[in-house]
Amino acid sequence: MKERAAIEVRLVDLWDVDMIADLYRAGGWWNEKWNPASLGALIAGSFAFAVAVDPATGKAVGMGRVLSDGVSDAYVQDLVVLPDYRGRGIGTMIVSTLLDHCKSAGVIWVALVAEPGTEPFYTALGFRRMEGHIPMRWYPEER
Repeated sequence: MKERAAIEVRLVDLWDVDMIADLYRAGGWWNEKWNPASLGALIAGSFAFAVAVDPATGKAVGMGRVLSDGVSDAYVQDLVVLPDYRGRGIGTMIVSTLLDHCKSAGVIWVALVAEPGTEPFYTALGFRRMEGHIPMRWYPEER
């Protein structure tokens, strides 16, 4: 593993939306038709939103968030680290920060949908496959 970067992970209620849009681009999840200004509501509406910051530049180099009602279930979403910062434990720091926040609120049922190839990363953090369950998504444009 590469040397661990001197990265700070912060739970935030707001952040520079252009930096967050760049992180969504790095994850392959951004649609250029979207308005980055809408990301302010996305951040504020999350149960927890974590940003990994390189203190040398002030730049957001990773992020992740949790969706929850704060009482029962929670879902980890949108975990991404910029390519130049991967392999340094930053993703683990982000997920650990999010899980600590959930646990401190009493929310211990936490799930996620992992992308292919990422299962070993999440397994090392305590996640397991939910046998007998199938992740599904609604596609209204196909109705």
